[in-house]
Order: sequence, then C-alpha cells, then structure tokens
Amino acid sequence: MNESDIIKNRSEVLFLYDVTDANPNGDPDENKARIDEDIGVNYVTDVRLKRTIRDYLYNFKEMELFVRDRETKDRKAILDAKKTAKLFGNEKDGIRKSILEKCIDVRLFGATIPLEGVEGASKGDSITFTGPVQFNIGRSLHRVKEEHIKGTGGFSSHGTEQQKTFRDDYILPYSLICFYGIINENASKTTELTNGDVEHLLDGLWNGTKNLITRSKVGQMPRLLVKVNYRENNFHIGRLDKALSLIHKERDGRRIEDTEIRSTKDYILDVSELLQKLAKHKDKIESIEVAHQEDLELSGEFKIDGINVGFREW
Repeated sequence: MNESDIIKNRSEVLFLYDVTDANPNGDPDENKARIDEDIGVNYVTDVRLKRTIRDYLYNFKEMELFVRDRETKDRKAILDAKKTAKLFGNEKDGIRKSILEKCIDVRLFGATIPLEGVEGASKGDSITFTGPVQFNIGRSLHRVKEEHIKGTGGFSSHGTEQQKTFRDDYILPYSLICFYGIINENASKTTELTNGDVEHLLDGLWNGTKNLITRSKVGQMPRLLVKVNYRENNFHIGRLDKALSLIHKERDGRRIEDTEIRSTKDYILDVSELLQKLAKHKDKIESIEVAHQEDLELSGEFKIDGINVGFREW
C-alpha cells in the first residue's frame, strides 16, 4: 500500500438517480416502496445504495468483498471464526491486514468482524473498522404516489398440471432520489482508503445504478453526480442535498404537481442555491467533479470562478 495514495482531504458527494414504474427499495414486510407518510416523500436506505455499489464491484469488476450475502447486515458481517480464518488467516493481526488488502467494501464502508476462537483473540473479541464513506438516507425531491398492481403467475407442479398464483406489486410511477454522502479523510487512515478506491466508488454509484436490472429495479437511471473536494482539513459545507429543489414545468396549461411527474421532461433541477453555497466557500474547495446525464435539465451551469470544475462521463 502506497501511503501517499491514501485519501488526505475530505469530500462531499451528491448522487441523484430516478426510477420509473419500479420499486427502488421495498419494505421487508410488504415489499412496498418506502414512503414518509407525513410528507409523501419516497426514501431509500443507505444499505440499499451500498448494496448496489457492492454488487457492481463484485459482479462487473470482479473485486473481492467482505459482505456478499444479501441477508447480511451492512457493517455487521456475520461470519463465524472458522469462516473468517479460512478466508483471511488464523491470527488477529493477520486477519486485519488481509481484510484491508483484499476487501474494497471494508476500506469504503467499514465492518465489524467477530474473532472469537481465532488465535490471539479473547472471548467476544472483534475488529471494528469505521467506514470513511457514509451516506444519509436518500429521499425524493418531490412527493410521490404509490400504485398497486395485481399480477398472476403460473408454474407446473405435476407433469402438465399448472397452478396459478397471485401477487401484489407496488411501484412508483416516478421518483427522483437524492443521496448525500461524506468521504472522511480521518477514517481513511484506518481503513487505508485510496484515491483509486474512491474512483471505484463513483463508478459503482453511476454504473451500478444503471446496471441494476432486476424485475423490481429495472428503470433506474443515474442523472447527476457531484463530488466536492476540499483543501482545508476537517471542513465541509454540509447537507448539500438541502440546496436542491425542482422547478415544475407546465402540462396542458397548468403546473405539473409533484405526484404527476413522470419523467425529467416535467421539471428543471434548481441548482442555484447549491452553486451559491459552493461559490461562498470557494477558498476552501480544491476542485469539483461532475457527471451529468443530459436528459436532466439544470437551472444553471457548474462554472464557478476560482474553482476547478471537471466533467466526467461513463
């Protein structure tokens, strides 16, 4: 590991994607879309986003992960001592080093590794890594309306005999979801997070979302990714997602309401407050990286005097 490549400066990340006729994150009880009933906003857990990134890095980039099992809780991987020893070695310090070398998800998101029974470990002993990359719960920038669809299915049970089944599907006709995250340079020292790892993270956000093609997730599309890199230690503006809003367009001579939005053609993303915040703190910003899907119309351009803004495409 080249210590000069370990993350030295803090960053903030904004990631926006939308879903059409899909369920971005089902409730485990009824598999309904998660909605804050008080305000009608759709929300998606950070665990769901991290799973998207992990799946992409494992399936498309063939990178080793610590948390693979979809039933395993994020940052609390449940492995017994025998499995841990088989994968990463028999001794505590060796396990720690091996996991950091092999598992990009631990370097990014952290983990708790139980060690009871491993050589040199005491009863209840474990290794805990605090993840340098943390995301809040993602929320839609508008109110949504869930739709209930009844479906049928059939399968052969005995020979040619077919048994019918019924299912209930819950979808959102449309939702524009915004995630906000921080890359903490202090925790990066512990997990040895590198600039290369962060490149894989951004790739996983964008292309992981785009390639999440399952029955409930097809129809997701990345729209905007903004990474703000700071030059001043231990500083960040904070909650950049709160500086975004929608400007509603008109349809048939009247304003399109939140729950009537069906595509990016129905609104403009208002980034004016965000650009003002960035300009206000430009002396503390090293650079800004932006990926913008052209179908999403913005109210302004990411051009700020005194700040190097780089645009990227995947």
